Amino acid sequence: MSLDFLPNARLDLVLSQIIRPVLAGMASAEKIAHTPAAERLLLAIGWQESRFLYRDQVDTGPAVLGPATGFWQFESGGGVGGVMRHHASSRLARYHAAMAGLPFDQHTIWAGFAQAKHDYLAAAFARLLLWTDPKPLPEGEAQGWDYYLRTWRPGKPHARTWSEAWARADEAVALAPLP
Repeated sequence: MSLDFLPNARLDLVLSQIIRPVLAGMASAEKIAHTPAAERLLLAIGWQESRFLYRDQVDTGPAVLGPATGFWQFESGGGVGGVMRHHASSRLARYHAAMAGLPFDQHTIWAGFAQAKHDYLAAAFARLLLWTDPKPLPEGEAQGWDYYLRTWRPGKPHARTWSEAWARADEAVALAPLP
């Protein structure tokens, strides 16, 4: 399922309808841990990057995308290419692209992230990008910020909005604990 419209960027919907199904599938098939820390960080980064409102960074219309797409705002030559080439994530990225019906092509995947029907794929790539970092997933806000900077390498990081992103993500995960 994808969300064509998220009223007020409801993180509970993002968590229940996108992130949790993706993480559950990855935990089952790929043995990538589905933890509250993974949920929290994916929610915080998505909120920081797009507020879960925008799948196209520029939003100039369907003919022109970018430079970043998807709720997690991946650039073609950055996060998308990095996940596709990294030794820890390449095979899994290929699998998830095939499951989404997309060729294992950097531009096609990047453009696909701008479409609601590929929200699962964008979430999978976001989790895989986190997977490429050898450090454990962070539990605290400051460590989350450091992890975000290290893995996403945002061009213009906005530290002043991270606290809100982390707090919203932490609350959403706390209100709907894993069974």
